[in-house]
Amino acid sequence: MRYADIRAYRSEGFIGRYQRLVRDTVIPYQYTVLRDEAEDTEKSHVIANFINAAKALRGEDIGDGFYGMVFQDSDAAKWIEAAAYSLACFPDKELEKQVDELIDIIADAQDADGYLDTYFTIKDRDRRWTDLLEGHELYCAGHMTEAAVAYAEATGKTKLLDVMTRNMEHIYRLFVEEGREGIPGHPEIELALMRLYRYTGNEHALILAKTFIDRRGTDPEWFAKECRRRDWSVWGSDGKDADYQQSGAPVREQTDATGHAVRAVYLYTGMADLIDKDATLAPACERLWDSITKKRMYITGGIGSSCNGEAFTADYDLPPDTAYCETCASIGLMFFASRMLAHDTDRRYSDVMERAFYNTVLAGMQLDGKRFFYVNPLECDPGISGKVSTHRHTVTTRPGWYACACCPPNAARLIMSFGRYAYGEDEDTVYAHMYAGGTVTFVNGCILRCDTSYPHDMDVRFTVEKAGSAKRLAVRIPAWSESSTLTADGRPVTDLRKGYAYIDITDGMSIVLTLDGMPHWNCASPRIPTIAGMAAVTRGPLVYCFEGTDNGGDVAGLTVDTSKDPVVSGHNEELGGCVTIDAAAMRDEDTDELYVRSLRQDPVTARAIPYYTWCNRGETAMRVWMRKR
Repeated sequence: MRYADIRAYRSEGFIGRYQRLVRDTVIPYQYTVLRDEAEDTEKSHVIANFINAAKALRGEDIGDGFYGMVFQDSDAAKWIEAAAYSLACFPDKELEKQVDELIDIIADAQDADGYLDTYFTIKDRDRRWTDLLEGHELYCAGHMTEAAVAYAEATGKTKLLDVMTRNMEHIYRLFVEEGREGIPGHPEIELALMRLYRYTGNEHALILAKTFIDRRGTDPEWFAKECRRRDWSVWGSDGKDADYQQSGAPVREQTDATGHAVRAVYLYTGMADLIDKDATLAPACERLWDSITKKRMYITGGIGSSCNGEAFTADYDLPPDTAYCETCASIGLMFFASRMLAHDTDRRYSDVMERAFYNTVLAGMQLDGKRFFYVNPLECDPGISGKVSTHRHTVTTRPGWYACACCPPNAARLIMSFGRYAYGEDEDTVYAHMYAGGTVTFVNGCILRCDTSYPHDMDVRFTVEKAGSAKRLAVRIPAWSESSTLTADGRPVTDLRKGYAYIDITDGMSIVLTLDGMPHWNCASPRIPTIAGMAAVTRGPLVYCFEGTDNGGDVAGLTVDTSKDPVVSGHNEELGGCVTIDAAAMRDEDTDELYVRSLRQDPVTARAIPYYTWCNRGETAMRVWMRKR
């Protein structure tokens, strides 16, 4: 299965509003950040780093030199990729000119041998490729390669693609032809190389991706040995924790998702994208998928429970109040899901992809597109969160930007490329993995229109405007929908396989899907000690939370009554018209005594809002998991 043709897709409705927000607000704002022109925002210096790298290559004075994180180049790459998807949906000559100018600056910073990385070009060219653990050279190359392919797809312009092809050939010479040892400290280039291969057919990209994946874990001590070979480092890491680097065993032998969550799912995405070339990777990918989704994933699709290393920990260790759940990690989980779908059309992948998007990914950006979460906890208390050392990372307001600014541009590129994840196709079938209003044109000539107000409304109508060479449409029926109906031209659809309904299509056919729109209680497994005996509300793909703003300022004193069904209570226009839910609850009386023998409980109605909308009305308490009776 391949992605749908992004050049012919523009979302409407809910996703369309987000895409216009990214186009009108996020991309322009982030461009000012890259140029150090944004007010009241931490200096980025991203574009200045490329300009100074070009000066260094010419032997000129580099002035203020390099500024920022070692991976600062990747911010420019992700911005270009987001801009590429925006141009595919909304042609814009001014934006295209800005991208072209930035690409010219990036191209000038490429060394004669194809190397491209401003940190080492400016600071010390002799140290290139000697700190793979921390140096992020391959990580930055991966993101810039993704940007290059996206921009070529969207505009037909190949200058950046040519730059990154030369960069790939440089890396190929070192690590394949010359046999240089090493693997990426931060996986990312693997999935990017597969994308370059699929777009250009360049076999060196495929070989290089497979080389990095096949080498990983064959020597669990490799990073520690690399550290001992040099007398300097970027951050002082010793490389001894092989599991943290996903290199404790060869990838085909790995069983548990370990270490830095973003790095893990980027690696697994590259592995999954190779399955059609090497089927021996499939069992490991399936084990790792199950490890994440059955034992190490939050109800919101968040992953990485610990702030120590932004990492996976142990099975069922999913504390809500100290959850890390980096926005980038859920984006990476969506990448992994999409590539597993290409291997096996099964709703267990698309259900998780949808869960991660509508909850953690969207929660990572404020509704006005101007502020962003790096961390996405499931519980916050303004008196504790962001203040005490154990909760320092769980801030109660979204910052505008970060020194480590991976999440904002990552969210932008994901939202603008939503169609790549919502739709897919193979030789004779088109797939609807997620639902969004708009019209999509497939490579096989099928033109499919979707009309829906999802996720707030549960009716989805597809119209086959033209079948092309497609013979079937496969529509996901999500596992969360306890009652669903699907008809094609008024007739029930009965061909169901792995959660997908298969429909023989003809021009003009109308397919109507109606999903369960009732709110539901969800209980936590008793194996999760921090939330055992608690309950959370969901409706459709949306996880809900209780904010102090709607509940008298306090949510810790609430106990929900799960013997009574929660009910839809209306829409909140302040939060974009989202559906609100009311639940019967009891509130503990307030007391200034630290401990008392008993507390009076009064019946109240507790109101819940979609988790992605929390923290948009000022600082307040929030909980997803509630005490239940």
